[in-house]
Amino acid sequence: MLSGISLPHILLLLLIVVMVFGTSKLKNVGKDLGSAIKGFKESMKGEDEAATPVAPPPQIQQAQTPPTQPTATQQPTDTKSGQ
Repeated sequence: MLSGISLPHILLLLLIVVMVFGTSKLKNVGKDLGSAIKGFKESMKGEDEAATPVAPPPQIQQAQTPPTQPTATQQPTDTKSGQ
């Protein structure tokens, strides 16, 4: 479909675009497109830096205390009986 487009056709199309929009308008479009590409590259670079793994801060391990519930072999003491 596009195999029939050659260099003279592209130059003619470019000439028509310049005549319709003018050089100042095309200059502004080029500047805006360049700044958009630059912003996109910077944001992609920022994501790459954010994606790099950072060593997690050292965690303080707390000693685990065993539960203080009576086991089956211990007899609960009765403080009211007075014995």
